[in-house]
Amino acid sequence: MRVTEAFFQKNVPLTSFDMAHSAVNNRPATSPVAVRSLQEMLKDSTDMSENSSSVHSAATAPTPRPHPTSLALGTTNAPSSRSTPTSPSQNGDPTLSRSQASKMETIKNWSISTYKCTKQLMFEKLGKSSRTVDTELEAQIEQLRDIQRKYSNVLRLSRALTSHFYHVVQTQHALGEAFSELAQKSPELQEEFVYNAETQRSLTKNGETLLGALNFFVSSVNTLCNKTIEDTLLTVRQYEAARIEYDAYRTDLELLSQSRSEANAVRLDEATQLFESHKVNFEKLRSDVTIKLKFLDENRIKVMHKQLLLLHNAVSAYFSGNQQALEATLKQFNIKLKSPNSSIPSWLEQ
Repeated sequence: MRVTEAFFQKNVPLTSFDMAHSAVNNRPATSPVAVRSLQEMLKDSTDMSENSSSVHSAATAPTPRPHPTSLALGTTNAPSSRSTPTSPSQNGDPTLSRSQASKMETIKNWSISTYKCTKQLMFEKLGKSSRTVDTELEAQIEQLRDIQRKYSNVLRLSRALTSHFYHVVQTQHALGEAFSELAQKSPELQEEFVYNAETQRSLTKNGETLLGALNFFVSSVNTLCNKTIEDTLLTVRQYEAARIEYDAYRTDLELLSQSRSEANAVRLDEATQLFESHKVNFEKLRSDVTIKLKFLDENRIKVMHKQLLLLHNAVSAYFSGNQQALEATLKQFNIKLKSPNSSIPSWLEQ
């Protein structure tokens, strides 16, 4: 009756919910049929609203679903090989296996060789092992090292002389400029200042010429000491390392040769092969050192003869005041002069 009165007063149409509510009010409160029918109607209305909203949302624009970042629970029984990558070694790659075996073999051989060489050096210093000695070759090597020490001292002194003389030339140039400026401002001593300015300018010019000769001498001796001789000494160091390896494997071969048991037969054959290979390398490097020492000695004599003649002629001509002889000396050795006071030429002049 209340629903009917509200309908006639407000003219509002009845809904299914209102009809169900009125039906419930007309029935007893304890009727299970009314409660069940009301719940079914509410459930139907809810399902209809959800279906309508899903239809509208599907009609507007479908939202893309994100890709799953993990496997679902239903796929946990899949084999583990699909998700876990296998390494090439597990697949049995023969190339990779060979490279790994080669690296391990190289490390093993290096370790054994280092141990044998260290042992050989210690035994030689303690006097418990003999060493291969080439008396003539080692005397030449020691002489070469002594020559390098002495030439390095000559190089150090010649560099110091060049540096000091450069500052002398710079001072003479500045002094000549000062005399020339005073000659213009002192009429009573103008002639004397002019003479001294010309003298300092002449000394500066000759000094720059001598500096060119000194720089050429220093450059040549530096090349001889730090490049030519050092290259030969590098081969000498390789020869000495090969000599230690040769003696180490020779000592092992001698120790194995003393016991003629069957168990040592295989080790004896292997030691013999290693000894022969190190012997070939040792003899090759000894031959290389002998040849390099011979050619180095010839080259050293030729270079130092030229440089010592240049230094003597240039210094003698400078301190005797013979400018023509000084310039002739530089022309003889094809030395191009560059004044220390000259500015760097522009790219148009080059």
